[in-house]
Amino acid sequence: MTPAPQRGLPGTLQGWLRKAVPATPQELAAALWSFGYFFALLAGYYVLRPLRDQMGIAGGTRALPWLFTATFLTLLAAQPLYGALVARLPRARFIPIVYHFFVLNLALFWLLLALDVAPVIVARVFFVWVSVFNLFAVAVFWSFMADLFTSEQGKRLFGFIGAGGTAGALLGPVITIALAVPLGPHNLLIAAIVFLEIAVFCAARLERSAGVSQGAGQQRRDDDATQRVGGSAFAALTGLVRSPYLLGVAAWVSLLSFGATILYLVQANMVAEHVQGAGAQTRIFASIDLIVGLLTLATQVFATGHFLKRFGTGIAAAALPAVYVVGFVLLWWSPGLMVVLVFQVVQRWMNFAIANPARQVFFTVVGREEKYKAKNMIDVVVYRGSDALYGWVFSSLQAMGLKIGAIALCALPVALLWTVLSTALGRHQERRAALHDSGDAQGDPAR
Repeated sequence: MTPAPQRGLPGTLQGWLRKAVPATPQELAAALWSFGYFFALLAGYYVLRPLRDQMGIAGGTRALPWLFTATFLTLLAAQPLYGALVARLPRARFIPIVYHFFVLNLALFWLLLALDVAPVIVARVFFVWVSVFNLFAVAVFWSFMADLFTSEQGKRLFGFIGAGGTAGALLGPVITIALAVPLGPHNLLIAAIVFLEIAVFCAARLERSAGVSQGAGQQRRDDDATQRVGGSAFAALTGLVRSPYLLGVAAWVSLLSFGATILYLVQANMVAEHVQGAGAQTRIFASIDLIVGLLTLATQVFATGHFLKRFGTGIAAAALPAVYVVGFVLLWWSPGLMVVLVFQVVQRWMNFAIANPARQVFFTVVGREEKYKAKNMIDVVVYRGSDALYGWVFSSLQAMGLKIGAIALCALPVALLWTVLSTALGRHQERRAALHDSGDAQGDPAR
């Protein structure tokens, strides 16, 4: 697509924006509204994330695999409902509905936490809910981005757009660190509600700023925002099974979950053992978020777009499993709290700054229905299903008597396999993008 140019800005400001934003004048408005949309969305989530992590510990670390399983089952039930919503409503309607639903949920949680109703049960339910919210909210956002931008535009713009989310991810922990103790953690939910409503506003403005495409060999229909995606509520599954390319992306996401889940559970056990007090634990998690945000923002602003254009999606996607290879070796060699925390910071930095923009570009070369349905199933159901599976794998390894170092050593070959898959997917994506650009692609691009 080629979004409509931004009108009404002073010449000096427009000139500065063109230098700061890797967008053409026609793309500028859409890029800025996308930045603001992702900023508000992740600011709201990162207000909630430290609270979720603390509640996960409050509910008992041994319950975490059960919570991952509950998250997966919830997503499994929600996926066909989301698919039906996407099939029946145009994009301009179903995106606000999804976010307003989450706002109502947050209002209910605020009431339960304020009244101190069944605190342990509510903590566990909240942990599951935030895990569901995170994946659904972000998956809907990136489906929107893949629907608006071409592969070439994605390589240039997704780093900048991702920087909006990173800036929001920086603000969220600052709010949590500053207000968690004086106001009480449950009142932070009000801030998250406000940010979600701002995200809905930005999404609406983004719809208005998007015009028709003139380039990249693809013609964007004027009525994408008001036309239904169509298909069935269960099209996500059939679309995934029939596409080797999408199956490869699903495997990549599952391996992402493997690394993240193993490291998350190691971190949870280490923090529970070495750090006492809910306030101190919440501040540690928020501090990690803040450090990751600063590193990621600097990378996205100055390096992500250049890295993707120079090395391609395969190398960019492989950067993350390469970090896990090194991290698991270090964790095997020296399984201490500081190693775990540094490992967590570096892998999340590399994921958000380099690997995730590459993964989102993977979806720019599939069909429109796959972007909203199969993509959501991969990013949501496959990811959280993998969380549940690998949570039990971790528990089984612990039950066998394996310590942290031995578990890291067992995870090392999986990270190596993930690296190989990343480069293979990158080659496939580049070929598909070349076919799209040359106009030689035939039939459904997801096949």
